[in-house]
Amino acid sequence: MKKFLFISLTLLLSVAAVASGTIEGEVQKQPLNISAIIMFLIFVSGTLGITYWAAKRTKTAKDFYTAGGGITGFQNGMAIAGDYMSAASFLGISGLVYLKGYDGLIYSIGFLVGWPVILFLISERLRNLGKYTFADVAAYRLKQTPIRTLAALGSIATVILYLIAQMVGAGKLIQLLFGLPYELAVVLVGALMILYVTFGGMLATTWVQIIKAGLLLSGATFMAIAVMAHFGFSLEALFAKAVEVHPKHQAIMAPGGLVSDPVSAISLGIALMFGTAGLPHILMRFFTVADAKEARKSVFFATGFIGYFYILTFIIGFGAIVMVLNNPQYLDVAKQAISGGSPILGGNNMAAIHLSHAVGGNFFLGFISAVAFATILAVVSGLTLAGASAISHDLYANVFKRGEVDEVKEMKVSKIATVILGIITIILGIAFEKQNIAFVVGLAFAIAASANFPVLFLSMFWSKLTTRGAVIGGSLGLATAVMLVILGPIVWVQIFGYETPVFPYKYPALFSVTVAFVGIWFFSITDNSENAKLEREAFEAQDIRSQTGIGAEGASAH
Repeated sequence: MKKFLFISLTLLLSVAAVASGTIEGEVQKQPLNISAIIMFLIFVSGTLGITYWAAKRTKTAKDFYTAGGGITGFQNGMAIAGDYMSAASFLGISGLVYLKGYDGLIYSIGFLVGWPVILFLISERLRNLGKYTFADVAAYRLKQTPIRTLAALGSIATVILYLIAQMVGAGKLIQLLFGLPYELAVVLVGALMILYVTFGGMLATTWVQIIKAGLLLSGATFMAIAVMAHFGFSLEALFAKAVEVHPKHQAIMAPGGLVSDPVSAISLGIALMFGTAGLPHILMRFFTVADAKEARKSVFFATGFIGYFYILTFIIGFGAIVMVLNNPQYLDVAKQAISGGSPILGGNNMAAIHLSHAVGGNFFLGFISAVAFATILAVVSGLTLAGASAISHDLYANVFKRGEVDEVKEMKVSKIATVILGIITIILGIAFEKQNIAFVVGLAFAIAASANFPVLFLSMFWSKLTTRGAVIGGSLGLATAVMLVILGPIVWVQIFGYETPVFPYKYPALFSVTVAFVGIWFFSITDNSENAKLEREAFEAQDIRSQTGIGAEGASAH
């Protein structure tokens, strides 16, 4: 049991880089994929049409930030699932199953372990207390200016780091799937992202995410059914054939191939679970539904869609072992002549793409390639909207203007922030092309887990939280996360070139989250100011509203 837990946590954490949207390692530019480009252009045309439709319905700040609060639980569940089912998640996990076999199953199910529990805990309270961003909740009974500033800085840092990873992933995917230059891909993604968010706001972003999730689930379902049809819909027959043809034979049905040390495993698990629940673009989605009941439904449907998707990736990975591994059509002959074995064209991340060709020909290959790229467009749009909201709603409207600003001006600031964020992301995406960006993903999760989540969680569940405790504890968590990543193996050794790291672990969340929670607790219970007493007394009223929804923001009429 302990071993299983250890392995699960290790894989849970290490999947963060994969699931977060980054295609790691060397990629090879493939021949121009005309069918994929045509499919992608059809998707872009359709989503631009939706953006035009959404733009006509986005007139107020509520429309822009939360789609008017009129998204249903089912639709929002699809959109949240879309945030999770990134291109790298699809290609990376099916590639891992193709490479490692059973360990990929743990990746598939392990990713689901923590986040539904946390999101079920916070989704309803979040919807009842908040308006546009999670800072609305954290600052509900605490001082607005310091709490919103901390939350906004944590959100912006997380969003920019996450966007860099997405952009680099987009560029590499384009080389893999479309055969187009890296820089062109980054500019294309950045320009479309700015268009979706600036004109369509949350309504367009949500529907782009829903359509992409639907296409990805449909494509993956077709692939899984096609694979199972080859084996009379018998999993036993599929696994038996995979064991027979894979070079590791029976070993692919045993766990243990990806295990790291226990501290890293636990640290990564904490980063993934708490980090996910602290990601601003995920939290923002709970304000798009009408009430707490719909927010709870969102998590329910999202869990179902994501669980189903990861089961499909497992079948797809084993299908690739059987139908791609020894098929000369998909093997890299040049690499095989040098190193032997059965290397496939484009690397292991291409296992699902080659399988799509094996089961559906060129047309289906183009469909899957286009969908894989479209997933990045959808994810970066949600991230950009969350970053722009933190700037316009939290910093501009509530910190600088003290809440005294009209909606038209706030929306204008949001759109300007979107364009600036988009340009910064394009520049950083191109600048980081040759860099090792593995730490960027880990850092984004560490900041979300160490700065955003503890403040948000304790603001909803702990009556003794004070502004002083939240600001000092959250800042300590943020500083610890950044410092330990810099002193750790990836930045200190691989980027700075020192022989040994000052901090021995790649993932700091175990330490930085602990520092944040202990810091918030200590500086809150030692706060005996008059203001602290008022904040503690205000908890009861907040708790009643968080559980009943009385006085919560409702959906708009349209």
